[in-house]
Amino acid sequence: MLTVELYNLKEVLDLDCIFCKIAKKEIPAEIVYEDDKIIAFKDVNPASPTHILFIPKEHIESVNFLNEEHKHLIGEIFLRIKEVAKEMNIDEDGYRIVNNCGELGGQTVNHLHFHLLAGRQMQWPPG
Repeated sequence: MLTVELYNLKEVLDLDCIFCKIAKKEIPAEIVYEDDKIIAFKDVNPASPTHILFIPKEHIESVNFLNEEHKHLIGEIFLRIKEVAKEMNIDEDGYRIVNNCGELGGQTVNHLHFHLLAGRQMQWPPG
């Protein structure tokens, strides 16, 4: 019974998630990469000349919700980031990969995502 309730809760979360809607093609986005588990698209409010978001198609709220079953997925996301960086010719000049977790961490969409930022000098510390 609890499994069914959790599954139904997950469906409710997915319905309101803008990134889930992008992954399901219910909202348009400029997609730069897609496979059966991952989608990457240009950020609509870019923080740098190159700003791509990489998300799992599965609704995972944040890093805090990852488990052992997700370790290969996260590895795949990072490999796709590397490939897209090379395809966009930003790999040699450098880029930043960012993940914000939770409200104080700056997470504004409750769906695990990684920002690929490039095209300008990044500052440290970032925030």
